[in-house]
Amino acid sequence: MSKPSPSLDPAQSAEAAAVDAYKGYWRALETLYADSSGDTDQLKRVASGMAMVNADDDAKRARDRGHLIIGSVSVTDSTVTASDMGRKAPKAVLTSCLDITKWNVVLASTKKPLPLPSTRLTKYVITSTLEKWPQGWVVIEDTPQGKAC
Repeated sequence: MSKPSPSLDPAQSAEAAAVDAYKGYWRALETLYADSSGDTDQLKRVASGMAMVNADDDAKRARDRGHLIIGSVSVTDSTVTASDMGRKAPKAVLTSCLDITKWNVVLASTKKPLPLPSTRLTKYVITSTLEKWPQGWVVIEDTPQGKAC
């Protein structure tokens, strides 16, 4: 008979949920950037504040240029670097490695890939702030750090 694995304390459990929610945020971003209509309904469930504003603005800028971004993003090595679970809205700050090598900018009309600078970072460190709201963890800020991971 195997022993049950030790359960996480409430703070560890909350931090693990924040990491999972952050991955869900990127699934919502994949959907937004690939959608020519700009429907933000899915994103509104997992983002607010500057994270929501920046994502919506970036996706709109791409659509205005006739571009979509399709494919997938990989979020790895997410680490909670700070947290305050005692606040009215518990908060967690994550540092992750974002891999966008399979996320491609395409011309919306043809879905043909557009050339991108060879020097652009495709795997980079990103710092994100999440708060736990009644509906769950919500990304309120997402800041690329400009360095490779």
